[in-house]
Amino acid sequence: MLPSQALLPAVVFALTALQALASDTFTAAVYEHAVILPDPTAEPVSPSDALALMNKNMDVLEGAIKEAAQQGAHIIVTPEDGIYGWRFTRESIYPYLEDIPDPVVNWIPCTDPSRFGPAPVQERLSCMARNNSIYVVANIGDKKPCDSSDPNCPRDGRYQYNTDVVFDTQGKLVARYHKYNLFLGEAQFNYPKEPEAVTFETPFGKFGIFTCFDILFYEPAVVLVSKMQVDTVLFPTAWMNVLPFLTAIEFHSAWAMGMRVNLLSANTHNTSMAMTGSGIYAPAGARTYSYNMETEDGHLLIAELDAHPRLSPASPPAVSWNSYASSVERFSQNDHEFTGIIFEDLFTFTELTKPGGNLTVCQKELCCHLSYKMPEKRDDEVYVLGAFDGLHVIAGQYYLQICSLLKCPSTDLSTCGQPVETAQTKFEMFSLSGTFGTSYVFPEVLYSGVQLAPGEFEVLADGRLKNRNATSKPVLSVTLFGRWYEKD
Repeated sequence: MLPSQALLPAVVFALTALQALASDTFTAAVYEHAVILPDPTAEPVSPSDALALMNKNMDVLEGAIKEAAQQGAHIIVTPEDGIYGWRFTRESIYPYLEDIPDPVVNWIPCTDPSRFGPAPVQERLSCMARNNSIYVVANIGDKKPCDSSDPNCPRDGRYQYNTDVVFDTQGKLVARYHKYNLFLGEAQFNYPKEPEAVTFETPFGKFGIFTCFDILFYEPAVVLVSKMQVDTVLFPTAWMNVLPFLTAIEFHSAWAMGMRVNLLSANTHNTSMAMTGSGIYAPAGARTYSYNMETEDGHLLIAELDAHPRLSPASPPAVSWNSYASSVERFSQNDHEFTGIIFEDLFTFTELTKPGGNLTVCQKELCCHLSYKMPEKRDDEVYVLGAFDGLHVIAGQYYLQICSLLKCPSTDLSTCGQPVETAQTKFEMFSLSGTFGTSYVFPEVLYSGVQLAPGEFEVLADGRLKNRNATSKPVLSVTLFGRWYEKD
């Protein structure tokens, strides 16, 4: 007995060491889903008709979940609106909602489906997770009754929330998040009284979760990363792409780099609404992504990530975003300075009139510096350096500081800032920096065809965004997208 007892601590230590080693990385999956939508109606359908539509979508999601699990994924994220779509009034969405309890109740819907009343959607999602031994992240609707004692209670006597749920490998509900920053057109939902900072622990890191439009705001997005110190953010979204800065793959990849965390972004797929673009992003850039405006197919993405990216040797160094730009003199004045509109924001532009050189353009407190060299200056393409420092007021209010090198749609300077998807000009060298007043800056390079450039650029510790080698593809934009939350 004594030898066996003496060996026990060593065995436990070895198993613990192996588990720790195994949890250094994990395999993540996201599924971009072409949602089957209900017929638009102002009148509520029957609960059975609502469930029939949701089961059609969950049939598709279940196939993706099984495939992800078979390929070794530990967690899969599915999109916002991925189970019932959109096109709802407050009344017509009601049959699609379920009562989602606080995860502290320690509930496995797959084995105890009626504990909190009818919950067929939660039951099925729970069983998908349990039967495939994988964490499942989905977006559904929560309903909560209220009464006249609550001064904020809606007239119909209930709160309705756009809600993310997470089930672990046993099918247990481990996270519930109510979306706080509702986008235009989400009148069917309420926002919670206070923003929620939802996290949960796994064998492969600490996770946080929020939804779509939330990513542009301090609460909950920055709180989860800066204060709660999550390793990975789960991000169901229904993102409508807006070039040149707010395409899904571009901004979400940039956000992961700027915040120095993993981001699992699952978008809905609907080309008529310009919804596409999902990815698995790390602080050093995209591990895998998809942007597809050509077909209506769903798409599964799988990649390996560091469980604790801040501790990874591959994690980029901390950045002082205004260090370089604040220490150099303003580059030579350009006579080709003018203004233009991007997403209703008035930018100050200066044209790149030569095949190489140094330029500065300023607006308010922000000065953007660019050094660049092209192999050749084409006569049929125009590039500009742009600066914006101000409050964006379309589809929500948020303060931006943006420096960007970008291609114009034509040689007519009045088109600069309008969406463009293709280019011919390559750059042998570029270096972009700005005198940012915020430490929250998100860097990205976008190539022709709306494609990312992972591994082909770097951000230096002094805040310069530079190419590593002569760019292999024509450039659409090189951008430092700053969010000055304190000025919102």
